Amino acid sequence: MSTFQDIMETLGSLLKSPRINEIDIVEIIIIAFFIYEIMLWIKNTQAWMLFKGLVMILAFAFIAAVFNMSTILWLAEKAINVGIIAVIIVFQPELRKALEQLGRKNLFTSIFNFESSKNAEGRFSDKTITEITKAVFEMAKVKTGALIVVEQEILLKDYERTGIPLDSIVSSQLLINIFEHNTPLHDGAVIIRGDRIIAATCYLPLSDNMFLSKDLGTRHRAAVGISEATDSLTVVVSEETGSVSIAIGGELFRNIDAEYLKGKLTFIQNRSFDVKRFKLWKGRMRHVKKDNK
Repeated sequence: MSTFQDIMETLGSLLKSPRINEIDIVEIIIIAFFIYEIMLWIKNTQAWMLFKGLVMILAFAFIAAVFNMSTILWLAEKAINVGIIAVIIVFQPELRKALEQLGRKNLFTSIFNFESSKNAEGRFSDKTITEITKAVFEMAKVKTGALIVVEQEILLKDYERTGIPLDSIVSSQLLINIFEHNTPLHDGAVIIRGDRIIAATCYLPLSDNMFLSKDLGTRHRAAVGISEATDSLTVVVSEETGSVSIAIGGELFRNIDAEYLKGKLTFIQNRSFDVKRFKLWKGRMRHVKKDNK
């Protein structure tokens, strides 16, 4: 009888629900958030293939444990420490991007308003939007290649240093003149901060996204590359076709018109880059692109 009672008490202790306080709830939310971010990062990078490989290795290790295959278990145990270091080295670029994306989420700026006056009058003026749009489509008419980066929250100081400083008011005439063929400043990208052209002939990182179309040139890959590394919006004019595209958040949206570009510049004019708004925005963009076809 005592044995039966012991079993029932053990089952009762296992089935007894633990007491959960406020700290436990906060911990659960934090852990869930980080697990979600890690899984999202794995899904959107080359680490997804690594993750599937690790699942297969764990499956083999489980089988080895069931059948007591001591040699395989010993090899797996010794390989774990080396494997963790190897993963960090091999996926260093992806890990860096993941940390950068985590830093962009502005978790605390909504609570602690560190920059209350920064965007009080908008990131840039309506005149700047008009001048950029006018210049882009004037260049598109004559197939003048162009690459224009519009800075948002993340400062582009590192990329600015690779070019020639200008610090000039944004105007369509100046932008057209910069990208005119055979001029000293036409090669590379222009960086716009607020209502001023900060620098020209800037070098941007090229995207290594394998899903980009093979017919895209260096300008488009550079536009996607800078949008992967920062929250900037980049406008590209194709020298071959004269088509206009924009890149933001690692996505490239091709063959847009003037109203479309003006709308997207207006969208970021008074707003910080936000993932949820961007997802809704992407949905609207895809819908418009289907309508244009």
